[in-house]
Amino acid sequence: MKLVIVESPTKAKTISRFLGKDFVIESSYGHVRDLPKSQLGVDVENNFTPKYIIPLKARKNVSALKKIAAKAEKIILATDEDREGEAIAWHLISALGMEDKPKDNIERIVFHEITERAIKEALKNPRNLDMHLVDAQQARRILDRLVGYKLSPFLWKKIRSGLSAGRVQSVAVRLVVEREREIQKFVAQEYWSVEAELSKKSEDKKFKARLVKIGDEAIGRLAIKNADEAKKITDELAGAEYKVIEVTKKEVRRAPAPPFTTSTLQQESAKKLGFSAKQTMIFAQRLYETGIITYMRTDSLNIAESALAQAQEVIKNNFGKEYCLDKPRYFQNKSKGAQEAHEAVRPTDFSRMPESLSALDAGQLKLYDLIWKRTLACQMQAAILDQTAVDISAGPKYMFRANGQVIKFDGFIKVYTETKEDDEKDDDSDYEEGRLPELSAKELLNFIGLIKGQHFTEPPPRYTDASLIKTLESYGVGRPSTYAPTLATIQDRGYVEKEDKKYKPTEIGFSVNDMLVENFPEVIDINFTSHIEEEFDDIAEGKMGWVPVIQEFYAPFSKNLKEKMESVEQLTEISDTPCPHCGKMMLIKFGRLGKFLACPEPGSKVSLPLPEEAAKIKQLQEKTMGELCSICGKSLEVKRGRFGYFLGCVDYPKCKGIKKIHNKTGFKCPACKIGDVVEKKSRGRGKVFYACSRFPDCAFLMGKKPESQTELDEALIQWQLKPPKNKKLYELGRL
Repeated sequence: MKLVIVESPTKAKTISRFLGKDFVIESSYGHVRDLPKSQLGVDVENNFTPKYIIPLKARKNVSALKKIAAKAEKIILATDEDREGEAIAWHLISALGMEDKPKDNIERIVFHEITERAIKEALKNPRNLDMHLVDAQQARRILDRLVGYKLSPFLWKKIRSGLSAGRVQSVAVRLVVEREREIQKFVAQEYWSVEAELSKKSEDKKFKARLVKIGDEAIGRLAIKNADEAKKITDELAGAEYKVIEVTKKEVRRAPAPPFTTSTLQQESAKKLGFSAKQTMIFAQRLYETGIITYMRTDSLNIAESALAQAQEVIKNNFGKEYCLDKPRYFQNKSKGAQEAHEAVRPTDFSRMPESLSALDAGQLKLYDLIWKRTLACQMQAAILDQTAVDISAGPKYMFRANGQVIKFDGFIKVYTETKEDDEKDDDSDYEEGRLPELSAKELLNFIGLIKGQHFTEPPPRYTDASLIKTLESYGVGRPSTYAPTLATIQDRGYVEKEDKKYKPTEIGFSVNDMLVENFPEVIDINFTSHIEEEFDDIAEGKMGWVPVIQEFYAPFSKNLKEKMESVEQLTEISDTPCPHCGKMMLIKFGRLGKFLACPEPGSKVSLPLPEEAAKIKQLQEKTMGELCSICGKSLEVKRGRFGYFLGCVDYPKCKGIKKIHNKTGFKCPACKIGDVVEKKSRGRGKVFYACSRFPDCAFLMGKKPESQTELDEALIQWQLKPPKNKKLYELGRL
């Protein structure tokens, strides 16, 4: 009997379909050994030797695997092909007591996709465990443990308990904080634009041209500073003759985006599908483990030759030969750590159309559709656009320009176009979609009117999932496996929060960042973090050992930490609120939910909310007066939790009744006539909608905020025509 060990039961189930009765496929359920949570687990005096333990939750499974391994003639470690997977394989050898087994009895196999062909090919080509990859993972784990377990107590002592620091997470928080400060400092600048609305003498079709030049001076975006300057220009243009100076036409080829890496997959699914990085990786993991896509943690842009050939067949059969390439399009790997043997994220079978996978979970299907389209598009012909620029004189000194573009051949655009964020610009973004009329030099045009537009410069946008991942990657901070957990961690720790899907630092996030930047600048320095990642890559390639990397970091870090622990004062501010207990001015301190007022006397437990917090609570209490607990019937009072304000029973902790606080619209529910129509947000995307406050007893909802009773009545009719998929909720709503 041959024992194959993988990380997950789903992966085991998929592989079992391809192998015969001689094979037993079991799951390790992730890591089988780790550093203990209760202590540092690293011997800093003995070359940073890690102290690994088998976690309690893994012991039962490890015991079962041991028994099966003892009976196996061969043990095949088939964990993921990255550093994490290599480390799991290494830990399995130790946890299962296989160190003394003959080397011929233990094999390591890797594959990029879970298909019958890939698994059987991997079994034909086993290899030894790659200790360089193991060491690289071990170096990351130990360094992150040293930073986290050594810096966190410093934050507990100087700010408040329960805080944490991390090598990559703290850099991510720093980026968010620094962007927020840029926004806070930003002063909007007024500017104006002047456009002329024109047409050919022989046609009625209008087009617009933008003022770009006055005399010999080109007009920049901010050149016209106010309404007076704009008016002066339009006054001077009164009665001007508009004549074509020059028409420039060019054919532009637009190439498709490369296939997905982990980073670009997370970015694009955030922009196109609204998925968080964590959601994307959960869906991608499932698609990989069921054999539908290739391995999803990668920074490679390579695609296997067999897959490239199949892609051309699918393109020809579904879109036509004119969309096929004469030879494959290859992309250059940008990441230093990208391994040439690895592949981009792609479908394992291009002939598996998205519509044929309707049995998939909705999120998985959307992600597969995205991957299928992006990968096919990268192997399709370039799109060809006709771009036209027309320079137009207006009187002796003014020049306007009209730009237009049309798609001559759609090429890859037929399948897929990359989504751009507000702060991202295409090379052809100055060209408006649409065809300009046929114009020629010296042609006189009809003048229809002038359009003056007032504008204001905007601050840099807050980071989204997509832009934060892109920035981290551009600085070389983190690797494919770290982006999603980093973004999840900084939210879980309460250092940042999302507002309209954009990251905003919390008060505690500002304070922790400032404390670390001031006292440990080297730890959360972007260049340092990037340099460490490069050293991990060198360890993985066998160019250096892992112990020197840790030693080089730890000696100065430990010395600085010891000094700062003694010299840095606890972060406190004195308020102007007297303590009701001792009369002294209260201190502003940080608690689990943010700032609060505390009595300055040692040992005193007297605390109060900040004045603005107290005012907010009072306002909400008045707004929700009369609300009763659904469990015991007693009054509800406003409380504050990690996710904001809510109503809690006055008899807490005896009664744990709670209720959300919703913004009321001032209208009664038209369906049940009892509840109020209130503002709500969907859990996934945070989309605002309006629904009955009695949900789930009444399931009425509408997308737009009601402004009148008539709108509500119309929404009720629409809701009754198209009820929720859950018929039970629909019936409840009709009561």
